[in-house]
Amino acid sequence: MRKIYIFDTTLRDGEQSPGVNLNTKEKVEIALQLEKLGVDRIEAGFPAASPGDLAAVNAVARAVKNATIIGLSRSREQDIDAVREALQGAQDPCIHLFLATSPIHRKHKLRMEKEQVLETAERAIRYAKQYFDKIEFSPEDAGRTELDFLCQVTDMAIKAGATVVNIPDTVGYMNPQEFGNIFKTLKENVPNIETIQLSAHCHDDLGMATANALAAIMNGADQVEGTINGIGERAGNTAIEEIAMALATRPDFFGAQTTLNLKEIAKTSRLVSKLTGMVVPGNKAIVGVNAFAHESGIHQDGMLKEKTTYEIISPDTIGLKESKLVLGKHSGRHAFREKLIDLGYELEEEAVNAAFAKFKDLADRKKTVSDEDIRAMLEEKLIDTPEVFSLETIQVSYGNQSTPSASVRIRKAEGEVAEEVAIGNGSVDAIYNAIDKVTQETVELEDYSIKSVSQGKDAQGEVHVVLKQDEVSAQGRGLSTDILEASARAYIDALNRLIDKRKSPGRRDKMSLI
Repeated sequence: MRKIYIFDTTLRDGEQSPGVNLNTKEKVEIALQLEKLGVDRIEAGFPAASPGDLAAVNAVARAVKNATIIGLSRSREQDIDAVREALQGAQDPCIHLFLATSPIHRKHKLRMEKEQVLETAERAIRYAKQYFDKIEFSPEDAGRTELDFLCQVTDMAIKAGATVVNIPDTVGYMNPQEFGNIFKTLKENVPNIETIQLSAHCHDDLGMATANALAAIMNGADQVEGTINGIGERAGNTAIEEIAMALATRPDFFGAQTTLNLKEIAKTSRLVSKLTGMVVPGNKAIVGVNAFAHESGIHQDGMLKEKTTYEIISPDTIGLKESKLVLGKHSGRHAFREKLIDLGYELEEEAVNAAFAKFKDLADRKKTVSDEDIRAMLEEKLIDTPEVFSLETIQVSYGNQSTPSASVRIRKAEGEVAEEVAIGNGSVDAIYNAIDKVTQETVELEDYSIKSVSQGKDAQGEVHVVLKQDEVSAQGRGLSTDILEASARAYIDALNRLIDKRKSPGRRDKMSLI
């Protein structure tokens, strides 16, 4: 079967999701996991956006050894130079150039005629060819570009030196029949088309990103671009895990395959969700928590007799392992260790002891500790940034006929412990007001969300907040069975990140691109 190359743009297009802002360490962590997943190409960012983004792309380029690292660039020499600088140290660098080609973009955004578009793109490709062996060119909004002009643009890109021509459905406007026909037309009408790879980049505005990408494959596309969990601008991009599993599950129909390590899919999905703060919907294909859950009695009966009656994919295929071992406060260390192994965690003795102590503390507050509780507990990390503030204690007073108040005790980096009391419109507001008094930081709460890590009244809660100060924003996470404690921890986590980011040179200004 022919190979379909996977181009991952989680770190670039995925980070353009509203509310997502990854720091350099988080980008590198995701990139290294994408390398384990086996993606062929990683688009690490848009270096010309800011010094911070350039530095992050460079950190990814130096960390990843087994994938092509790509930097996005407008068709401008200064952007190309920024990508050159960012990809220094990359084992296999590639530049991704783009320029809009559709009538609506030519008229209202570029204010260019067709000839000007062709000249600008050709000049950029030829300039980049002096420094890069691998060049991908994208005619932005290709889906709404006249087919004859798209053939002309593709022909120009091949002659100028592009090695990949990407066809973006930038606004998710296409349907599978239309989008597939673009690739068929290019294959039949553009000279020397066989000397390059054709790529598909689809958005999900009408819910057809995966279907359109598969239609492109059926009509000759060599590469699919997408993100983990389908995150991205507006309604998101093609979900890489959906493409990979569609091809793996239906080789008889598609006759194509990826070379991804499918067993890393679930782990990669969880990492991206955790670091971006974007919760994966329960009914999300492949990686949603309900993807392998069966509640209906008829379905359960079928599953007990033969799993394939209602499961076309085994959970083990994507790295999930079902377990019937229930853990609680009476469980011993041996049972806990076996559970860790069953979940795929092989820890050193000291780490097991530390994890078991945390587990015991959690088990004292919960009747049953689920697999997801254990994963969250193990994957919860200390903040990557210096801990300027840390939570010592929290006390909340609330009554439906009284004004909520909160008292917090916070330890500062220099060792001083400070305590303040504040009131608020609710318990969380009172807590945050008290923290503000201690820290003397003036911030704006841009987003606050809670999700349950597991099921039941005593489930652990994970709180995600986004704080903004002037033009700098940072996200924080907190985990606890007490949602008020989790709220306080998330707020302080975000404050620490905000202070660290404020001290760091270069801020990334997000731009709406392909």
